[in-house]
Amino acid sequence: MASIHRDILIHETPENIWAAVRDFGEVDKRLAPGFVTDTSVEGDIRIVTFASGAVVHELIVDIDDEARRIAYAVVGGSLEPKHHHASMQVISDSEGRSRFVWIIDVTPDSFGEPIAEMVDEGLRVIKRTLDREAGAGPLGPSSQV
Repeated sequence: MASIHRDILIHETPENIWAAVRDFGEVDKRLAPGFVTDTSVEGDIRIVTFASGAVVHELIVDIDDEARRIAYAVVGGSLEPKHHHASMQVISDSEGRSRFVWIIDVTPDSFGEPIAEMVDEGLRVIKRTLDREAGAGPLGPSSQV
């Protein structure tokens, strides 16, 4: 099993980042626009289309507002490993900053490297989208402090 663990700092409040992550049917608009080109929800399944053309069906396993954590598993689509479970969590770091933690477990191991590359690209887009210091966060452009 390949385990991918990423932890990045985003200059935005955990509440604002969680609002974007929590809106699980709007990934293409609020979290990773351009990297994800379409998102739809059918019951507890989120269908995500990536810019690469890959489509995944993700079972939403848990949404924990108190812990600011969402967990999901890939259950179908064009990219279908034997096992894929992931979670995203938003953790307060310091005033106005947050840690965005994304953990993925996948089998077979051969899926590890290509999924890690997708995760790294996704994180670049997520940081650019949500990080107010990049001037594109959910609150819009802000002055530097």
